[in-house]
Amino acid sequence: MKKLSDCRVLIVDDAKANLDILVEGLKADHKLSLALNGEMALQVAARNPPDLVLLDIVMPGLDGYEVCRRLRQMPETAEVPIMFLSSLEEVQNKTRGFEAGANDYLTKPFEMLEVKARVRSLLKAKAYSDAAKEQIASELRVAREIQMGMLPREFTAVEQAYSVSFGAVLEPAREVGGDLYGICAAGPDRLVVFLGDVSGKGIPASMFMVRAISLARLLAREVAEPERILARLNDELAADNPSGMFVTFLCGVFEPLSGRLTLANAGHCRPVLLPAGEPPRWAVRNLGTALGFEPGLAFERTELTLREGDTLILYTDGVSEAFNPQDECYGTDRLLVDAATFAGEPAPAIVAGLLQRVRAFAGTAPQSDDIAILALRAGRRMQDPSSREAGENISPLTKRLASA
Repeated sequence: MKKLSDCRVLIVDDAKANLDILVEGLKADHKLSLALNGEMALQVAARNPPDLVLLDIVMPGLDGYEVCRRLRQMPETAEVPIMFLSSLEEVQNKTRGFEAGANDYLTKPFEMLEVKARVRSLLKAKAYSDAAKEQIASELRVAREIQMGMLPREFTAVEQAYSVSFGAVLEPAREVGGDLYGICAAGPDRLVVFLGDVSGKGIPASMFMVRAISLARLLAREVAEPERILARLNDELAADNPSGMFVTFLCGVFEPLSGRLTLANAGHCRPVLLPAGEPPRWAVRNLGTALGFEPGLAFERTELTLREGDTLILYTDGVSEAFNPQDECYGTDRLLVDAATFAGEPAPAIVAGLLQRVRAFAGTAPQSDDIAILALRAGRRMQDPSSREAGENISPLTKRLASA
């Protein structure tokens, strides 16, 4: 926790006599900055943010009320305690001061002992608050590392085994988030991919995300059909869900021997199919129902065939529902247009390019939702490992999976 002697107090008063009194009384206990008017106070605060502001009200140019309001609008001083020191003692003046954002109000003439006591009290409260926030921030950083560590980052072994390539990115809107994706080598002839979006943000969403992704990995190895994976996952999530949270989820099973891709959707954004040499289109027709509401739901399946160079793009609504400063939505139509510009590109380049397009569209607008993108690009069709000739060409990982 920060020592009081290391705390900086900004004193703002147009009367030099008042400044001299305050400097003499506080210089032994704290670091000090001085300003003779409101404009100077804002400049000093922006250049060297204080831990506390002692602010006069009646000053030439900007008065104390306006200075207080502007300090509250500056990120550097939005939460810095502000105490008015003013000769205005009417109730309406004090009320106006607190409405402007002040933490305390002391009328002139003042006793220096009282000023020092109030300064110490405000600085201690800020120091405790800052220490608590730093502790929370530190724990959130660890939580983010754990959460991000659950997502696959290295795809080389799987890509070689299944003749595919992957690109993936996940950017939470906060320290931790509720978006998820997964890639499971479920057998020598079955690769499971999924992507989901938990309702809400922050810690609750991240905890629900961990549960969903863990269950999905287990089910992907036990269940062959994506619609049955979703049904089982939904039953598990709905059976014990006191928070009432839910997750939209898209699951796909790719068979590298035939190129068949089977998809099932549980209320998630429709994935984009980017065929080689053709315009992009939606890979599934219907959205379905999100997971976690009630058990016993059934889900539709869609079957496609991926040829060499075809790419499936999965994404969360942090992409399609990104907004720019003009409050315009990125939208699914723009997504299809932008996806077409990356036809023929490697999967990582497609993901990076789409993310860049979304960021460019959003501009200076803050990221309002988690963003996740996963792209699967089909390579040359694999041969049947049951044949002798094919057995000589399949990768070591595929052989291990086949014998497992």
